[in-house]
Amino acid sequence: MNKTLLSILVATSVTLSAQTQAADVVNVYSARKEALIKPLLDEFSANTGIKVNLITGKADALLKRLQVEGSASPADVFITVDAGRLHRAKAAGVLKPMSLPALEQRIPAALRDADGYWYGLTLRARPIIYAKDRVDINQLSSYEALADSVWDGRLCLRSSQSVYNQSLVAASIDAIGKEATQDWLDGMVENLAKPPAGGDTDQLKAVAAGVCDVTIANTYYLGRLIKSDKPADQKVASKLAVFWPNQSGTGNLGRGAHFNVSGAGLTKYGKHPQQAQQLLAYLASDAAQRWYADINNEYPVVPGVAISATLESFGAYTMDPIALQILGENNRQAVQLMDRAGWR
Repeated sequence: MNKTLLSILVATSVTLSAQTQAADVVNVYSARKEALIKPLLDEFSANTGIKVNLITGKADALLKRLQVEGSASPADVFITVDAGRLHRAKAAGVLKPMSLPALEQRIPAALRDADGYWYGLTLRARPIIYAKDRVDINQLSSYEALADSVWDGRLCLRSSQSVYNQSLVAASIDAIGKEATQDWLDGMVENLAKPPAGGDTDQLKAVAAGVCDVTIANTYYLGRLIKSDKPADQKVASKLAVFWPNQSGTGNLGRGAHFNVSGAGLTKYGKHPQQAQQLLAYLASDAAQRWYADINNEYPVVPGVAISATLESFGAYTMDPIALQILGENNRQAVQLMDRAGWR
C-alpha cells in the first residue's frame, strides 16, 4: 500500500472519527453486502435511536484498512464471513476481546471465539449438492467418499482460494487427521470434471447443465436460485437437491455436515463500545435471526429460532460440532494440503 493511499485512509478515518465520536452512533465495517445487512441496521437505528455509519467492502481489504488505520480507525464493529477470516482478524490484532453475556447466553460456545474476540451471527451450511436425475442418492454418504472412483469425472469444485473450501478442509484435518485429509483431497482432484473456476453458483449451474453430477456448495446459493424471479435460475434449482453428508458412520465419519458462520467482533480502537455491544446483541435477537433465515437462507446461530420454508425443504441434518475457531487455527495447514493435492 503506497504512502499516498495510506495518507488518504488515515485522513478519512480521522475526519469520520471526529464527526461521530461525540454522537450516539456506531461505525461498522462490513464484508457483507449492503443489501444483506443495511435493513437490519436501519431497524436497529429505528428501535434505539443509535445511528449506524456503514462501510462495506471486500473482507481482506477491510481487514487491511483496519490494520493501516490503527488507533485512528473510526470502526467500532467488524463484520465478516467465515470463521477463517474472523480468526485472521483476531490474529492481526484489530479486534479486542470482550465478555458479552447477552451473546454468550444465546450463541452456543462452538459458534464463537473462546476468548471473546468474535461471535457467530449466522450459520452457513456447506453440504453436497447433486443432480437429481443422474445421481442415485444411495451412492452418497460423506465428504470423504467423493474421492471414490465412482465420482471420476463427475465432481465440480470451487477454487482452493475460496476460504469456504479452506475451512472445510481445516475441519477435516481436525476430524480425520492430516494424512487421511491429504488422501481425500488427492482423490477429489483426480475426480474433477473440469478445472476449478467460478463461485458456488457457477458450480451449481455446472451440475444442472450436466458438466458434472455433484459439488460442494453453501446452501444459500441454492436458496437464491430457488427464490429468483428469473426462469433460468428456477430451472437450474429444479434440477438440484441437497445431501447432508457424514450423517452416519463410525467415528468421525458420522460427525455431521460442515457449517461455518458469518460473525462480528468489536474493533480494538472502537470509540463507541456500548453502542457496539447493543448492535451485536440486536443481531443475535430472534427478529434479526429470522430475517437472515428468510432473506438470505442462512441458518440461525440461536437455537430454537424458526427457519424459512426454503431451509426446511433442504431437510433435517446433524451438524459437525467442531469449535469453529479451529477452522482458523488449521487454515495454514489446510492450504498446504490443498496445494500438495494440486487443487488450484
